[in-house]
Amino acid sequence: MKFIHAADIHLDSPLRGLAAYPDAPAQRLRSATRAALEQLVSRAIDAAVDFMVIAGDLYDGDWRDFNTGLFLVRQMGRLRQAGIAVYLLYGNHDAEHEITKRLELPDNVRVFPGNKAHTFRIEALRVALHGRSFKTAVTTDNLAASYPPPVPGWFNIGVLHTALEGHAAHASYAPCSIAELDAKGYQYWALGHVHTQWIRHGQPTIVFAGNLQGRHIRETGAHGALLVTLEDGDLLAIEPLWVDVLRWAELAVDVSSHSDWAAAMRAVGQALHQLLLEQTDHQRPLAVRVRLCGTSPLHHALLAQQAHLRQEVLAQAIGLDAERLWIEKVQIATQAIAQTTPALGDALAALDTLHGLAQEALHDAEFLADVRHSLSPLLSKLPPEVLAASPELQAARDGPPAALLAEALPLLLARVQQAQD
Repeated sequence: MKFIHAADIHLDSPLRGLAAYPDAPAQRLRSATRAALEQLVSRAIDAAVDFMVIAGDLYDGDWRDFNTGLFLVRQMGRLRQAGIAVYLLYGNHDAEHEITKRLELPDNVRVFPGNKAHTFRIEALRVALHGRSFKTAVTTDNLAASYPPPVPGWFNIGVLHTALEGHAAHASYAPCSIAELDAKGYQYWALGHVHTQWIRHGQPTIVFAGNLQGRHIRETGAHGALLVTLEDGDLLAIEPLWVDVLRWAELAVDVSSHSDWAAAMRAVGQALHQLLLEQTDHQRPLAVRVRLCGTSPLHHALLAQQAHLRQEVLAQAIGLDAERLWIEKVQIATQAIAQTTPALGDALAALDTLHGLAQEALHDAEFLADVRHSLSPLLSKLPPEVLAASPELQAARDGPPAALLAEALPLLLARVQQAQD
């Protein structure tokens, strides 16, 4: 017997950080999550799985375009024609979704209710699936505590969208502990909410499937679902199914040994080329954040010419493979070579003091509030596409502008030091 465990599809979620760039293929970015789901359905049909589990966040919040729902119905219909049932649990992004409330799904899709835990039984396979959907988006109760006892002699699967202990980076929805899941007596926990694959082998086996498609630079690497195989009621294998259509990567390039611009750009090109060579799938594009690092005589020149630097890095990527290599951002994390001239001692001490004050400012609530008050009129006039392309600007509009200042202050200090030099 085989089934697929998927979660966090976030259908029609935009890929943040690329859409506003003139060199990025907008349509490909908009349809990435759809393409990933379409590939997953194809893989399920090809593998002739018995059923599929989707452990929450099928949608991506309160989308009003009903075409999202129609696309989903089409994909679930493909599974129906292949005789594959789908057991769907709604997570925090689905609970508030208008489509969730109004869309009638094909009859092969069984949805876990949100008012109490429910068990679906597959008699022919002797499999019991226990789960409970989110009724509201902000669900902070321990839902797992209300799950029923296992069905004796059957393979019991707990389906849960949760901020399991040890995953503090994710919002604390439906929190529970590993010990609580162990105590339920199920054989497998199909979890959602955490966007990277994570497996705790044992009795029971506890698994986060991750999301189907990385959506921004914080979701690097491969993404997909899991193919689970059982034999005589025992867990035999868990295999990853990589269905993402674009991957995010961070690339650090050390320019310490390069004293001229051309040599540094060649180093960037060589690093990008090596990154391409390391990819096993030569069709899937990479969205790369390039970070220049090291103690370099080019430090000031890089900071002073950031727009030109980005164009140079783009040129390197386009020259290597314009279809497979996209530049998400170019970051400068270099340091200037220390000056030892005695006459500069006082100036360098002043710069050190200024740097210390700048770092303190990032944690000064009153200062951040003043900055936000000054920036708010400007940020409110920015077009939505500009805000969508810049997480720093978005964060500054919605809260304290610490991220924006963290990017701006090093540039300001570098300009001051460059003028002093």
